[in-house]
Amino acid sequence: MPEAIIQALKVEKFYGEHDSATIPVIAPTDLAIEPGQILALLGPSGSGKSTLLRMLTGLAQPSAGQVLWHGQPIANAAPNVSIVFQSFALFPWLTVFENVEAPLKARGLNAFERRKRSLKILDTVGLDGFEQAYPKELSGGMKQRVGFARALVVEPEVLFMDEPFSALDVLTAENLRSELLELWGKKAIPTRAIFLVTHNIEEAVLLADRIIVLGKNPGCIRTDFELTLPRPRDRKSPEFTEYVDYIYKVLTSPSQHDAPSLQPPQGPVVPGVRVPRATYQMLSHARPGGIAGLLELIDESPNGREDMYRLADQLSFELDDLLPIVDAAHQLGFLKVEEGDAQITPEGHEFANAEILRQKELFRQAVLANVTLLRQITRTLETKRDHSAPEALFQDLLDEHFSEDEAKHQIETAISWGRYAELFEYDADRQRLYLHQPDTAAPETPGK
Repeated sequence: MPEAIIQALKVEKFYGEHDSATIPVIAPTDLAIEPGQILALLGPSGSGKSTLLRMLTGLAQPSAGQVLWHGQPIANAAPNVSIVFQSFALFPWLTVFENVEAPLKARGLNAFERRKRSLKILDTVGLDGFEQAYPKELSGGMKQRVGFARALVVEPEVLFMDEPFSALDVLTAENLRSELLELWGKKAIPTRAIFLVTHNIEEAVLLADRIIVLGKNPGCIRTDFELTLPRPRDRKSPEFTEYVDYIYKVLTSPSQHDAPSLQPPQGPVVPGVRVPRATYQMLSHARPGGIAGLLELIDESPNGREDMYRLADQLSFELDDLLPIVDAAHQLGFLKVEEGDAQITPEGHEFANAEILRQKELFRQAVLANVTLLRQITRTLETKRDHSAPEALFQDLLDEHFSEDEAKHQIETAISWGRYAELFEYDADRQRLYLHQPDTAAPETPGK
């Protein structure tokens, strides 16, 4: 096995002090980036993909553990890495050439060397003739080429890419992926390893030599495996589909221990570190209407069962669009997810076929039976004399278990679900929750 360029040893990221009040973001994780590989990092939103990338590049410090650059602590080294971002992040007042030479200028290279290296990399990525153009004159694909050129001009040993194709249209993204593979295969770019963060499963299988899939709450490695598919890869081949389907199964299984039989098409699963769940389960940010729509689609499938990969393809959904809705339906007991297939439950079948008022009743029963936060909010409002409470009360409770931003998202989702289920109402001006009054059109608010 070749010596790792970058190695993470039990790295963690958490908020607060390292005690019982800690809010974990990344669980203790071991990871190595080796030369000669394109490594893709997959995971749902909130799994810490970008956080892990920043720690591996030295942009962020881990809360515990350490990152090594060629065996030395990265904080004491001068890691030769560069990053291509999702947003093009170009300087609008600089020309294409000036944008590309900017990192060389920051490193103190003389004008002759800057010009030689910049023109060479611009030619490599197909931007010759656009040296004096400004970003506003370029298409999205051309802007991202500039981003690639700027990252590669410093001749990085490891090139990091944070969802670099997600802001592009489908055809442009496909073209750039093909060109990246061509440059990598011909060794036309000066880099020894590529680390790609993506939420697109097919993109990962198309590009990567090795794939790591993260779970969330907190982020941890669910599987780490190498692909044996030769290039160029055919998206329609059974082998390609087998890898994609396997990754869907990992992402949609509730936990690694709930799916011990999952194995990649080639090679063993390398499990990450599993940590206890938080007191409050993390609500998936999906709207009741989206949950209802998904259940109706699956209910119409043969035997009320649908392959998640085929469903995503049918809906033209990305991973981050579909998984929150699936997770929410699973949390509410409307779906069972097994090895990448979603099976509607009897409760889900009834919900999908009910009239709107009955759907609200079934949703209310589901959230009270399955969601701790919704149950706690409702009981609190029932016990209060005026049947109301400030939103901040529940925000403070969640702040002990989630980051500040995530706690806000959890409250927003809880309010959306609670209002749909007619459990409580919400006054945005007063930032207060009121127990739902069935006999009135709206809650009676003091002072109104």
